[in-house]
Amino acid sequence: MIPSVSFEHPDRGSLDISAVLHALSDPQRLGMVAELATSDEPRPCGSFAPGISKSTRTHHFRVLREAGLIEQWKEGTCKMSRLRREDIDARFPGLLDSVLSSQAVAQV
Repeated sequence: MIPSVSFEHPDRGSLDISAVLHALSDPQRLGMVAELATSDEPRPCGSFAPGISKSTRTHHFRVLREAGLIEQWKEGTCKMSRLRREDIDARFPGLLDSVLSSQAVAQV
């Protein structure tokens, strides 16, 4: 039997703008958030940023999770991630749309 792992996630009311902006300031983390924003389904962690090491990817996911941008849970041997868009939009209206649209413009 695979042990269950639970992850700590800040509740909506305790989301901190400086932690969210710090998490989004890294290009790799911003790319991960952008990928989650376009996905209708949760994604396994291994499907992101194949060019970086697993430990670096784990670090980036921890920063995103602790800032409250993503929710993570275990499904079998996979760690799944989803964007907490509803919580972020409720706490900081327009922030994600603004950051993600500026990132899309920067890539063009």
